[in-house]
Amino acid sequence: MINFINKNVIKVFLRILIVVILFHFSIIIKIVPYNITWGERLQNDSEMYVFEIISILINVFLCLILLMKGNYINNKFSNRTINVILWIFFGIFVLNTFGNIFAKTNFEKMFSILTALFSVFLWIILKK
Repeated sequence: MINFINKNVIKVFLRILIVVILFHFSIIIKIVPYNITWGERLQNDSEMYVFEIISILINVFLCLILLMKGNYINNKFSNRTINVILWIFFGIFVLNTFGNIFAKTNFEKMFSILTALFSVFLWIILKK
């Protein structure tokens, strides 16, 4: 059973993830230039489309896992599997936080706050 605090953290997390997904779409439709993202490693539109689509899919997957964890949708995985997936995301966000801290652009450095927040959210959701 998921407690009240976890349910609220999941709701906030999901809302922020939706904004992140919209941000990635804004890169695809070129509202946000891709040369200030991805560590300035993207060389052309084709690379940008691949990176952005993968990023959107990963974020949508995380949303689905959080919806399952919060019992908003039927679990397609066991609770153990959901927790393992969330721990993997926790590790990724912690590592990504450090990567963003040492990023080339201030724009990317700003995202270290977001990935650190996501790490804290996952810690709260996963702690017993």
